[in-house]
Amino acid sequence: MNHIEKISRSLEEYNLDAMLITSEPGERYALGFQGEGWLLVGRQGAHYSTDGRYIEAAQKQVKGVQLSLISAQKGHLSLARDYIRAQRFERVGFESGYMNVEQYQRLCDALPCQLVPAQKLLTQLRASKDEEELSAMRRAQEITDQAFREILNFIRPGMSEQQVAARLVYEMLRRGARKVSFDPIVAAGANGSMPHAVPGETVIQAGMFVTMDFGCIWDGYCSDMTRTVAVGQPTEEMEKVYHTVLQAQKAGIAAARAGVTGSEIDAAARQVIAEAGYGEYFTHSFGHSLGLEIHEAPNASPSQQEAMPSGAVISAEPGIYLPGKFGVRIEDVLVLREGGCEDLTRSPKDLIVL
Repeated sequence: MNHIEKISRSLEEYNLDAMLITSEPGERYALGFQGEGWLLVGRQGAHYSTDGRYIEAAQKQVKGVQLSLISAQKGHLSLARDYIRAQRFERVGFESGYMNVEQYQRLCDALPCQLVPAQKLLTQLRASKDEEELSAMRRAQEITDQAFREILNFIRPGMSEQQVAARLVYEMLRRGARKVSFDPIVAAGANGSMPHAVPGETVIQAGMFVTMDFGCIWDGYCSDMTRTVAVGQPTEEMEKVYHTVLQAQKAGIAAARAGVTGSEIDAAARQVIAEAGYGEYFTHSFGHSLGLEIHEAPNASPSQQEAMPSGAVISAEPGIYLPGKFGVRIEDVLVLREGGCEDLTRSPKDLIVL
C-alpha cells in the first residue's frame, strides 16, 4: 500500500517542496512498510532511511524511493539534511501532530530549509481509504466477528472480565491478526457504566450485562467493534436501554454518508436516546474514524462541522451508561459512500441472552 504518489501530488496544494514523514503511521501509510525510518517525499522523488534491523526487508519491500542505511556517523537527521541540500528543497512540511517542541527545535537547528506544519496534508489523505486499505480493514473485521462468535460459547457465570479479555485476544491472534488494535474492554454489571472500563477480577454473574469492545490489526489496519450481551435473563429496564441504543445506532447508520457532517450523523443517534429519556447518559460521540490507528479523523461528533469524505471509515457506537447499574454500547464500523454507507461488521445486534 504505497501512497507516495498521492503525497507527492498534494505538495503543490500546500506550497511545499517536500514532506518529511517520521511517525510510524505516516511511514506505514506512505510506504506500506514500517521500519522506524524517516521519509522525505518530494515532487520528483523520495528518500527513505532506516537502520540495520530493517534494511534487508526494506530493500525487498520498499519501491520507488532512494534507500539509505543509517550509521553511527550519519543518522536520519544527517541523511535528511544531505537530501534536502541535494534537492534544493526550501519549504518542507512535517507531521506537526506527531512532534513535540523539543523534536521540532532539533529539526529547525539541523535542516537547511523552512519547516512548515503540514499535518493536514496526511490527515486528509488518510481520511479517505482506497480499496486496498478497505480490503485490509474488511479482513480485520472478519477476524473480529469470528472472535465474537467464539466468545459467545466461552462466557459463563463465574468467569472474570480478565479471562474473557484474554480469550478475545487469543481468538483474534489465532485467526491471523498481527496484534490487537487496542487493549480489549470487558465490563460486567455495574462496570459497564464506565465506557473505557479496564477488565479486572469482577466475576460475571447471572442477570448481568457484559460489554465487550475489541479489535485487531491486519496488514497494518484496525478493526473495532462492541457488543453487549446478557448473561441470564435481563430486567425490563435492561431490555429498554438495549433497544434504545440499538435504535439510536440504526438511526445514525441511516444518516451516515459522504457529504454530511459528523455532527449530523451524531445528532440522528443522539435524538433517539434523548427522546427515550437517557440523553444525559450518552456521554461520548457517535463515532470516530479508524484506519492505521484506532482513532483518526474525521469524527462523527457534535463538533465535527466539515463534510465527511467518501471512503471515510467511522465507528458507529452510541451508548447509554447508568452509574451503579449497567451500560450498553453497540458498535459497528462503516465505510461512507455518496449515497449511504457500507457496514463492515457482520455480527448480530439483536440482544443476545446467554
